[in-house]
Amino acid sequence: MVEKLYDLAVKVGSYTDRDGKEKGRWKNVGSVLQLEDGGKMILLDRSFNPAGVPFREGTDQIVVSMFPPRQEDERTAPRAQTTTPGRTPQTGTAPRAQDNDDIPF
Repeated sequence: MVEKLYDLAVKVGSYTDRDGKEKGRWKNVGSVLQLEDGGKMILLDRSFNPAGVPFREGTDQIVVSMFPPRQEDERTAPRAQTTTPGRTPQTGTAPRAQDNDDIPF
């Protein structure tokens, strides 16, 4: 049996929430899996292009962060309804990356 150890995500930008706090925009780009024999492998979204990820000047590297995978009930748990100007209330959908800096995708 294969076990998912981590979700892989990159910070692709930032935004300011309605409270004036700067939050990160994250993109899920893959996962780290543990195989039955104890080996590990990375699955990457084949449409992911690292050239579009912001990077620190003077380096050719990007940061890919690892986060413990959320349980299925965390992905589908209802959220409190919120309303922003020009938008309808959000109901029991999983948080989107741009809505929550703590959940990267």
